Amino acid sequence: MRLMLALALPLVVSGCLFDKEPEVVRLSGETMGTTYHITAIGEDLDETELSAAVEETLAQVNGKMSNWDPNSEVSTFSASTSTDPVSVSDEFALVIAAANEVHEKTGGTFDVTLGPLIELWGFGPRKPEDPVPSDDEISAALDKVGQARLLTLDRQTGTLAKSEPEVGINLSAIAKGYGIDAVAQKLRGAGVESYMVEIGGDLVAKGQNDKGEAWRIGIEKPETASQGIQLIVPLDNRGMATSGDYKNFFEQDGVRYSHIIDPTTGRPITHRTTSVTVLADNAMMADAWATAMLALGQEKGLKLADEYGLAVFFISRDVTGDDDAYITVQSSAFKDALGSN
Repeated sequence: MRLMLALALPLVVSGCLFDKEPEVVRLSGETMGTTYHITAIGEDLDETELSAAVEETLAQVNGKMSNWDPNSEVSTFSASTSTDPVSVSDEFALVIAAANEVHEKTGGTFDVTLGPLIELWGFGPRKPEDPVPSDDEISAALDKVGQARLLTLDRQTGTLAKSEPEVGINLSAIAKGYGIDAVAQKLRGAGVESYMVEIGGDLVAKGQNDKGEAWRIGIEKPETASQGIQLIVPLDNRGMATSGDYKNFFEQDGVRYSHIIDPTTGRPITHRTTSVTVLADNAMMADAWATAMLALGQEKGLKLADEYGLAVFFISRDVTGDDDAYITVQSSAFKDALGSN
């Protein structure tokens, strides 16, 4: 659900991290239903070893977090009808704990049990041309949504329990960020001093590029017919994620239905915010917060961002302009983040 254009454009800064000409390893492939691109910069790097380490790491992440793999840890938990606490991996518990934090701070607007509503609105097995859900159908789906009520995580015992047999977990709004962080950790362990790891448009970057310059990342304009750049963000030792509603939606009877669903109402968002970018200490939290902030919208999201010191950039449709008119708003922390790079 992430829509972002990642660019390695030069922003000239003084100094260089390397005593000699650095080695640059570029890796790419497919994972989590999307693509990944990695640039690793350092000395004495072995491309074959790095590639194998990255593939192994991504396979491990998918084996725990992938909703597309029926044998993954999350799929197995979701398919089980038991309501007894079950042991979960440390990695799975970490992601659920992070999801719980964002869920609580957003008053339930971020929710990993959202699956029944996603399917109901035609962004799962149903087709968009199917009839728009009725109030009764939405109410029935809402009964199966609400992670604070339906999931119980015990970090001390390393267990997770569901309160209803049919409860499932969808990690698509946070697992990709976790995977990015896992790859970055693997690169650091291999001695990589500077890198950019991008999966499906979300990313983390550290250090400088091979020219000794800061990584610069482009935020895509929210236009379906082009890939213009709205803003360039210099990034160092931060995660960055963008969530947008302008490429995944359907229209019926003149009404536009976004794929971003508000778990508190059971319906697609109707506000005018169309793209949200979040900077965070890691990609996992940037990933989760980007989805949450888009669901909240600029008005509510900006208040929450300033309350918790979150770096957020909002792009909203201008109510006074035409369909291609937009306004942008930055949280205080986002402005500070740009100034600190």
